[in-house]
Amino acid sequence: MKLLVTCLFLIGLSVIVVQKAVASEECIFEKLDGEDAKFCRGDLEVLYPELGDVGCMYIPRCNQYRKRISKEWNSPNVRYQKADRNKHYVLIMVDPDAPSRANPKYRYWRHWLVTNIRGTDLKTGKVQGHVLTDYIRPTPPSHSGYHRYQFQIYEQLEYEAISLSTEEEASSGSWDMESFVDQFQLGAPVASTHFLTEHY
Repeated sequence: MKLLVTCLFLIGLSVIVVQKAVASEECIFEKLDGEDAKFCRGDLEVLYPELGDVGCMYIPRCNQYRKRISKEWNSPNVRYQKADRNKHYVLIMVDPDAPSRANPKYRYWRHWLVTNIRGTDLKTGKVQGHVLTDYIRPTPPSHSGYHRYQFQIYEQLEYEAISLSTEEEASSGSWDMESFVDQFQLGAPVASTHFLTEHY
């Protein structure tokens, strides 16, 4: 009888240990609030594998998601279901916090720039168009805190040829995004969102 009680006790301990291990790996998907939440408008979705839509949220540390978004996953699907099928759009992805939010001396760091995206493609999340800057994964430096990775969708004027200058092509950092938007008369973004992540 004592042996049976001892065995049941040990089994109970094993179950508790397993439950604690599972609980420690549980993901908490935390939404942005305050000023950071105000940037999210227009129901723009940014979809990565396993995570789904990361718009207006912190990337959780669990399951090595912060490492995988920096090292493993390629460009996300970006879906804007309100896109007009008869229009073309521009997608801009930037990090305004380079090298850190406290000292953003390299703002804006251009991570992705695509023009001539058809509304039909944007409605389904396919970013197909004229790529001016290939997708660069989020790579916040160690000890630099959280970085915002911002996605903005603009309506593109019909027949407007958009390009980067030689100087802009030479470096992704310290990009004057506002001048670019003004130069090509993009106006205000029709939708925008961002996520926050830090070095893994």
